[in-house]
Amino acid sequence: MSKKPGLVIVSLFVALLGYALPALAAEVTGILVDEACYTKNKANTGNAHAGMSATCAQDCAKKGQQVAIVTKAGPVYEVMAMGDLAGANNVKLVPHMSHTVTLTGTVMDGAAGKPKMIHATALTMVSK
Repeated sequence: MSKKPGLVIVSLFVALLGYALPALAAEVTGILVDEACYTKNKANTGNAHAGMSATCAQDCAKKGQQVAIVTKAGPVYEVMAMGDLAGANNVKLVPHMSHTVTLTGTVMDGAAGKPKMIHATALTMVSK
């Protein structure tokens, strides 16, 4: 019997494992923002945004808009819209928009030219 099918299966497993390695468990601390408003104006880290409502960040998050976390060191991480925290239109993130929080989860590199991403599984409040 040929050993080639087994070798092919092992090779595929190793290749898939290689693609999974860039994802790392991590804690990311920063301010939760509406990514679209923050991208337009880096000053939009609060809940109110110039020319918009006093609760713009929360309103956008409630609509399921992309939420991001901006760290003090500068990197921005997109909060992946899945799981318990960001699922159901960011239901558990909305009350923490514009607050400094620590997100625990899996961090991955974004596509070319895109920020890193975090699949957040836990949130710890740091400050309002």
